[in-house]
Amino acid sequence: MISTRITRQLGIRYPIIQGGMQWVGRAELASAVSNAGALGIITALTQPSPEHLRREIERCQSLTDGPFGVNLTILPSIEPPPYMEYADAIVRGGIKVVETAGNNPKEFVGYFKKHGIQVIHKCTTVRHALSSEKIGVDIVSIDGFECAGHPGEDDIPALVLIPIAAKVLTIPIIASGGIADGRGMAAALVLGAEGINMGTRFVCTREAPVHENIKQGIVGSSERDTRLIFRTLHNTARVLRNAVSEEVVAMERRPNGCTFAEIKHLVVGKRGKAAWESGDLNGGILTAGMAIGLIDDVPTCKELIERIVRDCSLRLHHAAACLDADL
Repeated sequence: MISTRITRQLGIRYPIIQGGMQWVGRAELASAVSNAGALGIITALTQPSPEHLRREIERCQSLTDGPFGVNLTILPSIEPPPYMEYADAIVRGGIKVVETAGNNPKEFVGYFKKHGIQVIHKCTTVRHALSSEKIGVDIVSIDGFECAGHPGEDDIPALVLIPIAAKVLTIPIIASGGIADGRGMAAALVLGAEGINMGTRFVCTREAPVHENIKQGIVGSSERDTRLIFRTLHNTARVLRNAVSEEVVAMERRPNGCTFAEIKHLVVGKRGKAAWESGDLNGGILTAGMAIGLIDDVPTCKELIERIVRDCSLRLHHAAACLDADL
């Protein structure tokens, strides 16, 4: 048992949050994580409409009695999805925890809190974390440069980012990016976080709705097998190294770079979705963090979470044993 403000505020046994992952954050994974004592997360925009999200929430509720949350990622778009309708589906579904990411969530924080929902906002910088605290966010998930997806443009790794955030924030911090085992969890707690968020590690679990070829591909990868795309477009994303991401990087490295229109056919979401489902490792963009270098098996969520908590406890006890008794 590891007790922090995160476990007490969210009503969970272990301070472990499953990341909200596009195409992966579905009911079967979220419920398995929650049943194991952590907090599972459904990804709202994986569902094609707010009504589909409502049904997915109901499906998850049928699979677990534990608390789970919903991720709502707010991104700039010419034709944005109906975010407020998704937010309404979350409220009507009785969800008590929402993870927001992307743009400033100010428009939604008041609405969620009015309905008794706690808001976790994912940030890649301390300045954004401070702004989130000011607008009433309950918990900040601070993303280091090692993370999958969008690490921001400052390139600050978790070892530096977490303690700086812990020093200036009064609300609890969840450490995210580069964590896949008990060693990472122990380090995060020592650095000042009160819980961890894992995305890539939960992809390689038995319950993750991802083709086995993808899971085994990640297991066989090293920490050097990710690529940063969209760097020249100032919208950096960390993804798995494959034929598609290599082509995107090559186009961005051309003397005159490239426009998004020139690479859109390579990075379009439906290609990535099809790759996750078909098992084609070179079929599209597959989001993954540097934690792939720490992954060497595909356990159940229960096995993984219990192992992480046990190893974290052992690491913390080992560190404490190194202290001079006279200190």
